Amino acid sequence: METVVRSLAPHLPGRRIISAEFTSPHVTPGNRNTFAARLAGRVIQSVRRRGKFIVIALDHGALTVHLGMTGKLLLNADAPGKHAYGIIHLDAGLLIYDDPRQFGSIAWNANLAHLGPEPLEIGLEEFTKRLRKRKTRMKALLLNQAFVAGIGNIYADEILHAARVHPLAIAARLSQPRAALVHQAMREILTLAIEHRGSSISDYVDAGGRRGGFQLLHNAYGREGEPCLRCGAPAKIRKILVAQRGTHYCPRCQRR
Repeated sequence: METVVRSLAPHLPGRRIISAEFTSPHVTPGNRNTFAARLAGRVIQSVRRRGKFIVIALDHGALTVHLGMTGKLLLNADAPGKHAYGIIHLDAGLLIYDDPRQFGSIAWNANLAHLGPEPLEIGLEEFTKRLRKRKTRMKALLLNQAFVAGIGNIYADEILHAARVHPLAIAARLSQPRAALVHQAMREILTLAIEHRGSSISDYVDAGGRRGGFQLLHNAYGREGEPCLRCGAPAKIRKILVAQRGTHYCPRCQRR
């Protein structure tokens, strides 16, 4: 999401919305004609990320976009495809929301007050304090957007692998040194992922249709059955289910 925002931010502010079309009751529930009419004539002020949401601030109100699992927000694509369920006509070009599975959303003035602090902004003291209050598994906790906002499945696996923490470890039981390792890994992994423009596993591209490259640096996610790149043979990366999400870890490096 950060990469998508960074690819949109230099181009959208100052652009005027001429008209909009929304065609999916899943992506834009409610009266879509009223929604589209509300946008006509609005001027885009800024584009930012909050957790997993893209917030497009207008001169009145804001659009909040969640890409779900397969959504894309494309600027000046050649032509809308068959899965283009949101088409925003700008004073120059198009902003297209494309989503084959329609798991994402486009909302007006969405309330994001439930989201926790940003993972690259929260300090170690506050992070540790929040850990101490949680008796849940570490993998599930990192995915909890009320704990910290913006960490997805891929990055939760990579963070815990880098910190040598088992995904089933109980958050409140982590020692201070191990909590510090998770906090450090969180900052380092996310910073590196942003530098490599995210992980393109299947559908993900930025607003210009360009794929990311961080998937080439994964140490845990998607490497089930392969040797751990840190500790080597005979340990193999395992895959289990945590919080209904496929979870990858090294049984040798990551102890509870």
